[in-house]
Amino acid sequence: MTLLTAETADHVTTLTLNRPDSMNPLGAAGDGDAFAAACDAINADMDVRCVILTGAGRAFSAGGDIKAMKEKTGTFGGSAPEIADGYRGNIHKILRALYGLRVPLIAAVNGPAIGLGCDLACLADMRIASEKARFGVTFLKLGLIPGDGGTWILPRIIGEARAAELFYTGDVIDAATALDWGLVSRVVGHEALLEQAGALAAKVAAMPPHALRQAKNLMRQGRSTSYDCALEMAANAQALMHATSDHMEGVDALIEKREARFTGD
Repeated sequence: MTLLTAETADHVTTLTLNRPDSMNPLGAAGDGDAFAAACDAINADMDVRCVILTGAGRAFSAGGDIKAMKEKTGTFGGSAPEIADGYRGNIHKILRALYGLRVPLIAAVNGPAIGLGCDLACLADMRIASEKARFGVTFLKLGLIPGDGGTWILPRIIGEARAAELFYTGDVIDAATALDWGLVSRVVGHEALLEQAGALAAKVAAMPPHALRQAKNLMRQGRSTSYDCALEMAANAQALMHATSDHMEGVDALIEKREARFTGD
């Protein structure tokens, strides 16, 4: 079954993990290529201003395919060097594709997000959880470690101590705890999840596309650069934005007390 479905409307692309019968596992051959193709297409399309990632069925994603691990097939089969290459060429390709999205990404977490599935959600810029969502990084319970960069991702969101608690205990937390810990920004009724994610995406998509992408890039670069460097990057990016028609549209709209209509010019 195809891993991803993609639908675009009103400047928003919704990517849906589409293996509902098995809780949207990841790691099958071609999964990395599917994510790379979808994200490359989004990055190349200036009409897309925001992305929603969610799961079909009752789970967001249960993580790596346990059946494949048991049978030692696909990414999880072969010698140690072959498995390492499988992670690099497939699972890491999924994560690099999402991390490389140039537009804001919203994870609409509709159910369990476990292991790799949790780390996938954590790569989003914003996370909204259904009341049925659950989060866990349960790698150690399988005798594994986070092979997807999760030890880099999660502490940046909830801090070292809480990330360590989840990694070292394998505990799974509910949506209310995830909200309290800052893992998600809001929890909504299950049936309202996609509506709420869509409303947030619509607000994002109303912004000028070039400035939106520049803002995400500056936030991303700000994680690892000095303040002086951040200021220099901001000056250069701002100069480019001043030259756009969207900047003048924003100024005119504010003066005229109306909603701006940004076109990407």
